[in-house]
Amino acid sequence: MDRRDFLKTGVAVGILGAVSNPLLAAASKLKSGAPDLVAVSGGGPVEMFKEGIKALGGMEKFVKKGQTVVVKPNIGWAKRPDMAADTNPELVAEIVKSCFGAGAKTIYVFDHTCNNWKTCYNLSGIQAAAETAGAQVMPGNAKGDYRNVEVPKGKVLKKGACHKLIMDCDVFINVPILKNHGGSIMTAAMKNLMGTVWDRRFFHKNGLQQCIVDWCTYRVPDLNIIDAYRMMRTHGPRGIGAGDVVDQKMQLLSTDIVAIDTAASKILGKQPSRIPYLKMGQKLGLGTTDLASLNIKKIKV
Repeated sequence: MDRRDFLKTGVAVGILGAVSNPLLAAASKLKSGAPDLVAVSGGGPVEMFKEGIKALGGMEKFVKKGQTVVVKPNIGWAKRPDMAADTNPELVAEIVKSCFGAGAKTIYVFDHTCNNWKTCYNLSGIQAAAETAGAQVMPGNAKGDYRNVEVPKGKVLKKGACHKLIMDCDVFINVPILKNHGGSIMTAAMKNLMGTVWDRRFFHKNGLQQCIVDWCTYRVPDLNIIDAYRMMRTHGPRGIGAGDVVDQKMQLLSTDIVAIDTAASKILGKQPSRIPYLKMGQKLGLGTTDLASLNIKKIKV
């Protein structure tokens, strides 16, 4: 399949394409309520976020005056923004600005990276963008910054070491990039939380899918924003070259981490039923895979 065909079919099977008919039908029945999920398309990262957060009721709905906020992008790989391995830096900066606009006192940005953290932070453009917007950018690769915690709802993962910023913040905003992943099939909101735990080897050795879900139950994000402006459709999570990337120009926002990942799987061209951690997450009460039951607002920028 060449890039042009992928773009056509990718949109056709995505949340705003052919599969959106039942979603839009559900949305039309629930217009009186606030949306459970917002799907934005057609614009740049900043303008899509502005429209999306407005549809959810504004950042003031999530952040109050004087609060401490953690914005957790994917900064795992030492790649330029055009390679779609890490969250778009423009989006991260705009989220920081929006949180300050809502009254946040302090905003931290961090990730437990896979490559050298200084190189990842620099090459991704996220450190410069976040600091320019006023955030404090912290490393996530120092063992001393993690604290041992129990995971009461965990089926396999019963304990772990969580980064102190996640434990201490008032508001936790999860901002992954949507991409293919060789191990978990997809990287999106639930998978992105692996960047808040110290020992990720346990996940890979003891059932990655269930461990992803178990860890999500420890601290559920207050808001999830999935960046699909550029999307790595193959050879994830690192990517090989420009041929892995498509300009998808989409963004999803929701408080339901299972629903937003279910919608994201459709954008990526994957059947939700083929991603085990989605059903596992629903079973543990993290959210729903039944998108037709939700109030979904579609916005074309």
